[in-house]
Amino acid sequence: MSDKDSNKLSTTFSGPLSTHGPKWSSLWEENYTPWDRAVPSIALRDLLASRPDLVPSASRPSSSSSSPSSSTQRPPRALVPGCGRGHDVLLLSLAFGYDVVGLDYAPGAIKEAVTNQHAVEAGLQEGDEKVTAHFRPAFDQGAEAGRGKGEVRWVSGDFFDDAWLEECGVGRDGRFDLIFDYTFLCALPPSARPKWAARMASLLHPSTGRLVCLEFPSGKPLSEPGPPWGLTPDIYVALLARPGEDLVFENGEQVRIPPLDPEKGLRRLDLIKPARTHNNATNEDGTVRDWIHVWAHARAVAD
Repeated sequence: MSDKDSNKLSTTFSGPLSTHGPKWSSLWEENYTPWDRAVPSIALRDLLASRPDLVPSASRPSSSSSSPSSSTQRPPRALVPGCGRGHDVLLLSLAFGYDVVGLDYAPGAIKEAVTNQHAVEAGLQEGDEKVTAHFRPAFDQGAEAGRGKGEVRWVSGDFFDDAWLEECGVGRDGRFDLIFDYTFLCALPPSARPKWAARMASLLHPSTGRLVCLEFPSGKPLSEPGPPWGLTPDIYVALLARPGEDLVFENGEQVRIPPLDPEKGLRRLDLIKPARTHNNATNEDGTVRDWIHVWAHARAVAD
C-alpha cells in the first residue's frame, strides 16, 4: 500500500468506530480498495493442507454414506469477517470443503464477492490455470476423504451485531469451527480490540473451534495511525487471554500479558512463520514478515 493510500485511510478513519462502517461502504462504492490482494492467502492454504493436527480437516459426511449419523452431522462451518471480495471464503469452500459465511459491513463488498465467486467457478470449469492454481481441491482424494465443495453464504452486516447470524441461517447461538482473521483486526481502531476479542471468543465453537489469525501489519509501530493499525504477537496473546478486557501498556508499546482466564480465554496452540504469504508482507530478500496464530478455547485444550 502506498503512502498516499495510507494517508487517505488514516484520515478517513480518524473518528470513532461507530462512524467507520459507512465509510468502508463509501470506499467500496468508489471502487477504492487498495487492501485487496486479488488472490486467496497462500499462507492459509499451506497451513490447512499441512497441519491437520493443528486445524482439524473439514471432513464431511459422504452423500453415499449409510451411517445413521451421516444425515444429521453438521458440516464444518467457517467464518471470514471483513471478507471483501471473498478470496479466502472461496478458498475455504472450494479447496477445503467448509461451509463458509463471508461477512462484510459494506454491501458493495458483498456484491463484488458474488461476482468474484461466479468468475472463479467459471474458471475452474474451464480449467483456467490461474484459477486452479489457487482454488483446486487441497486433497487429491477429495470425495474419497469425504471432502467436497462447501456452501457459501454472503452477508452484509456489523460483526458486533447478531442480526447477520440470523440472516445467514446460523442463528444467534451459532458457533464456527474455523474463523479466519486477516486484515480485519488491523482495520479496527485499537480501542475496539478488546471488543473484537470478546466477539471472537463468543463466535468460536467451544470444543472444536479454531481461530486462525494471519498477523498484519507485523512490525508497524503501534503509535502510527491506521488502518491498518500495527500488531504484534503479544497483542493477540494479551487480548485473547482475557477477552473483553482493556490492554495495559508499559513503556509505550510493550503490552502487559495478563494471566490466562481458563474458562473464558483462548489459548494459542501455535505461532508459525509461514514459508509463503502475500507479496505485501514479504521483504525484498524473500523473508516473510507475517505470523500465523492458531487459537482454541482454553477449556477445550490441554496445556
